Amino acid sequence: MIPSLLNWLDHRTGYKNLMHEALFERIPGGARWRYVWGSALVFTFSLQMITGIFLLTAYSGSTTTAWESVYYIQEVMTLGWLVRGIHHFAAQAMTVLLAFHLIQVIVDGAYKAPREVNFWLGLVLMQIVLGLGLTGYLLPWDQKGYYATQVSTKIMSATPVLGPALQVLAQGGAEYGHATISRFLAMHVVILPAALVGFLALHIYVFRRHGIHVKDPAHAADTTFWPDQVLKDGVAALGVLAVVVGFAIFKGAELNPPADPAEAFEAARPEWYFLFLFRFLKFEAVEHLGLAFGAIHFPGILMTILAAMPILARWKWGHKFNLTYMWLVGGGAALLTIMAIVEDGKNDDHQMALREAERDSHRVRELAKSPTMIPVEGAVSLLRNDPFTQGPRLFAKHCASCHRIDGHNGRGRLIKVVVDKKEAIAHPEATDLANFGTRDWMKSIVLDYSNHFQPLRNAQWYKNDAKAKADGTGGEFIDLDESQMADAVAEYSKVLTKADNAEDLSAVIEFLVAQRGIAADKVDAKLVARGKEILDGGKLKDGSELTKCSDCHTKLGNEFKLEDSGDDVPDLAGYGSSAWLKAFLKNPGSEQFYGKKNRMPAYGDKLTEKELDLLVRWMTSDYYETHVHNYDSRVNELPKATTQAK
Repeated sequence: MIPSLLNWLDHRTGYKNLMHEALFERIPGGARWRYVWGSALVFTFSLQMITGIFLLTAYSGSTTTAWESVYYIQEVMTLGWLVRGIHHFAAQAMTVLLAFHLIQVIVDGAYKAPREVNFWLGLVLMQIVLGLGLTGYLLPWDQKGYYATQVSTKIMSATPVLGPALQVLAQGGAEYGHATISRFLAMHVVILPAALVGFLALHIYVFRRHGIHVKDPAHAADTTFWPDQVLKDGVAALGVLAVVVGFAIFKGAELNPPADPAEAFEAARPEWYFLFLFRFLKFEAVEHLGLAFGAIHFPGILMTILAAMPILARWKWGHKFNLTYMWLVGGGAALLTIMAIVEDGKNDDHQMALREAERDSHRVRELAKSPTMIPVEGAVSLLRNDPFTQGPRLFAKHCASCHRIDGHNGRGRLIKVVVDKKEAIAHPEATDLANFGTRDWMKSIVLDYSNHFQPLRNAQWYKNDAKAKADGTGGEFIDLDESQMADAVAEYSKVLTKADNAEDLSAVIEFLVAQRGIAADKVDAKLVARGKEILDGGKLKDGSELTKCSDCHTKLGNEFKLEDSGDDVPDLAGYGSSAWLKAFLKNPGSEQFYGKKNRMPAYGDKLTEKELDLLVRWMTSDYYETHVHNYDSRVNELPKATTQAK
C-alpha cells in the first residue's frame, strides 16, 4: 500500500527526481569536513526559526510588557529558559559558523569565476544574520540591550545624507519607546528572516548551478552528497546542537534588569562579535576623524574590498592578496576584540557596573516573585521603588563625597581624586556608615570614639579649624581627642571592658541598639532596661558608676520627636530610627543634633520625600527580604595617610 501511495505522490509531484537531484550531487575528491560549514549554518538557522516561534508565542512587545514576558519565559514557562538559551546561543553560533564558512570559501578559492554572484549573495546573507543579531538584542528590553542598541542607532545616524532619517525610521520616532520595540520585532521576526530565506534559496540555487568547487579534486575518489557528505554534515549539526544546548544549560541566556531610560548603564556593550568595532571607535585618531569615518566609511571600505575579491582574483596576484587581506582583517578584528575584553577586565568602574547589573537582575526577580508581583506600570517600577536598589544610588550621589559604605561609594566603586596629576583613591572625610546603628557601630562609639570618627581628620574644614586654633586665629574648635565625648569614652572603655562588667557592656550596647526600633535587631528587653539604668547613673557589677549619658544627651529611651530645642548634641531617643534619620538628614544643624558644631550639609531641600524615604529605609534595612549579596568591602584599599592634596 505504501509503495503505491508513494508512486502516486511521485506521479503528481515528481518528488523522486527532486530528491535525487538534491541528494546525489557529485562531489569531486570525496566528502570532506571542510564542506560542513554551509550545512551547519542552515541547520542553525532552522533551529533559530523553531525556537523563535516558541518564544514569539509568549512574547509581548511593549515597554511595560517586553521584559516582563521574557521574565515569564525565563522563570515561569515550562522549559522556557532552555528554549531561550538555545535561541540565544544559536544566534552567536551562526556568527562563528559564518566566519568559518567565509574563511573556507576564500581559502579554497570558491569565490572565483563563475561563482562571483554566489559569493556576493553570501555577503548579503552575512549582513542579514548580523542584522538579526542586532535587532534581537533589543527585544528583551533590558538595560544592556536598550543602551547598546542606542549606540547602534546613533551610528546609523552618522550615515551621510540619510542618517538622521534612518535613525528616526528605525526607532519609530525621536525617542525609544513602544514603536521602537514594534519595529525591531517586525524586522527580527518577519522582514529579516523572509529576506534570509529568499537570499538563501538564491544562494543554494546558484551553488547547485555551478556545483561544488574543489581545490584538490585528486584528494580522494569522487562520491555523492548522499550518504557520505550528509553524514559529515549531520555530525557537524549534532556538534553545533550539543555546544548550543550545553551553553544554554550551564551558562543560560542573560537577562539584565529592565530598561530604565532614567538610569545610566555604564556596563552596556555590544555582543562580543561587535566588540572589535566598539574598540576601534575608541582610538583617539578615529574619534578625531568622527563617528561617520569610524563606523560607516572605514568599515564600508573594508566591505567593498571584500566584495571586490572575485574581481581581484582575475589577476595572478589577486588570490594571494585576498588571502592576505582576509587574515589581516580577521586578525585585526580578533586583536581588537581581545583588547576590548582585557581593558574591560582591568576597568574597575566597568567591573563594578557589571556586578551592579547582576545584583539588580537578581533583585528584580526577587521582587517579581514577591506577593505584590509585577505592577501594571512594569517591572522597572519595582527597582525604582525598592530601597535596597535605590538606597546605594542615592548614597553614592549625595553622601559618598564624605562618607563610605565598607570603603566604597555604596555601589562598590572607590572614590577617586587627582593628586599631582595622577588619579588616586580619595580619603573618606566622615565615618564609614556600613554598620550604622548596629551593635558593632554602637560598641565602636562607646569604646573607641576617636578612632570611630577618625576620617573626620581628613576633612579640609577639620584641618583648617585645627590650624586656626593652633595659630590663635580661629574660633571654637573641638579636637576629637579633647571633646567631652572623648573623655567619657576613655572612662567607659576603661570600666566597661573589665571582666566583671562584660554583661553590663552588652546591656549598654543593647539599649543603644534598641533605639532604632528595628524588629530584625531582636533586642533583649531585660538588657535594654539594664542598659538604660546604667547610662542614667546606675551602678555596674563591680560597684563603679559611669558618667551619666543624660548629662549631655537629655533624652534617653523615649521615642524620637522633632522639637525646636536641644543641647547641640544628638538625641539618643530613637537614635538611628527612621524618624531620627529623616529629621537628621533634613537638618543636621538642629539643636537636637549637632547645632553650631555641625559641618554636614542639610538635605531637606536636596532630596525629595520619596528619595529621603528610600535612603532611610535602606539604611535601616526596611525593605523586602533579599538573598542578594552586598558589595564586597573595599576598606583595605583605602589610603592610610591623613593628608591628601587635591
